[in-house]
Amino acid sequence: MKNKLMLLTALVIIILGSCQDQAQRQAPPPPQLPIIEVETKDVTTYSEYPTQLEGVVSSEVRAKVAGYMTEVVVEEGAEVKKGQILFRLETESLSGDASAAKARVNAAQIEVNKLKPLVEKEIVSERQLETAKAQLETAKSDLNSISANIDYATIKSPVDGYVGTINYREGALINPSDRLPLTRVVKTNEVFAFFSVNEKDFLNMLSQLDTTDTSKGNLESTFPEVSLVMSNGKDYNLKGKISSVSNQVNRETGTVRFRATFDNPNFTLRDGLTGTIKIPKYLENARIVPRLSTFSRQGKVFVFNFNDSDSTVTEKSIEVTRADPYYIINSGLQINEKIVGKGVNKIKNNDKIIPQPSTMDSIVNSFDQVFK
Repeated sequence: MKNKLMLLTALVIIILGSCQDQAQRQAPPPPQLPIIEVETKDVTTYSEYPTQLEGVVSSEVRAKVAGYMTEVVVEEGAEVKKGQILFRLETESLSGDASAAKARVNAAQIEVNKLKPLVEKEIVSERQLETAKAQLETAKSDLNSISANIDYATIKSPVDGYVGTINYREGALINPSDRLPLTRVVKTNEVFAFFSVNEKDFLNMLSQLDTTDTSKGNLESTFPEVSLVMSNGKDYNLKGKISSVSNQVNRETGTVRFRATFDNPNFTLRDGLTGTIKIPKYLENARIVPRLSTFSRQGKVFVFNFNDSDSTVTEKSIEVTRADPYYIINSGLQINEKIVGKGVNKIKNNDKIIPQPSTMDSIVNSFDQVFK
């Protein structure tokens, strides 16, 4: 019995040893991964804000009197001059009112003419003549008002520009209180981009600007040129300038209103378009790592530190600011610390690797190839 037990134990040891040897033979070697050092570099970051574009001239066209639309004289997109006719409203009822008003003016004038010699002869009192004159002036005022309304029925462009969307057509009943204007006349050889900056960002901007030689009310001149990313994700080909900064903080939203101005020689930009304003911020000697060298988990950014002593890696959380294709390190890494440059998805904490010394430029260039 004892011999059988010893034989069984020996067999188990042999089998376990064989399995262990087989597992060791099948274990893959540590991966070869590039190792880089944290460097400093002059970089540019951007603060981004949603914006809506508006022509430098953007004037609503509304009716001043009620009436049915009888004629739309222009087409959408047409170039118009100030004073050019855009719409006509019906004036038949106004014309009838004007005829009646003219008759009242004539009757009042006749009464005044009749009373003048009678006053001179002291047949009637001066007060009667003054009353007749007042009635004449009232009649004239009514006629002038009706004539003005007739003029208002011919609706003209208030400014030079281009006709926008026409919201009403022939036959529509038009009222001055209508929610939509008849149209909008815009001038878009330049466009305004309006956006809002929160208090914190605004104060940070001020702390980074050189305002020592800037007079009050001319803060705009201290800002760098800004970029516009259109709604299709493409950059507009011309830079803009900050042309207005509100001197008040909106109490409800806690934001400061900005306006940037962009030249628009080819009329690429249209009134009403949306996009994103990018304000650059230049940083000298910023600590950086390639974005390709990082990974994210639960909203935090990590890198793998490389340990020279045992060739293992240790994950480390870092605070960063994005500056494609880099991350600027706010905290968590120091200059010359070694990290895994690429392939962080192939390893986990405390893994052993075979280091391949590399450079940050080679990692960034590979990043460019991946995302072109």
